[in-house]
Amino acid sequence: MPQEISVSYHAIKSKVYRLIDALVAGEKTEAEVQESIRRWWKLIHRADRPIAQKYLLTVLERSVSALDAIEDGLTFSNACEGPDRPLPCEQMKVMERIGKEAGLRSAV
Repeated sequence: MPQEISVSYHAIKSKVYRLIDALVAGEKTEAEVQESIRRWWKLIHRADRPIAQKYLLTVLERSVSALDAIEDGLTFSNACEGPDRPLPCEQMKVMERIGKEAGLRSAV
């Protein structure tokens, strides 16, 4: 008997935030998060996928907006304090990736 997966906005937001938290905490790698989301998506009934996709994209767009707001607040804070120290290469890559993904999602 297939497992029923809730496609409510709250359930999807919780799933996304748990995955983000696991990645940030180092409990999962990016590949593990990707595999987890693939397995989760396969459990969603085909008829429920359009609404699940709508909610998922909404959560991701709002998450990117929150990250942008955090980045802007940090940039403003650093500008007020004086010259910035360059960010490490890995942090720059992450920030560029987030920016690219935000652009792709807005085009959807």
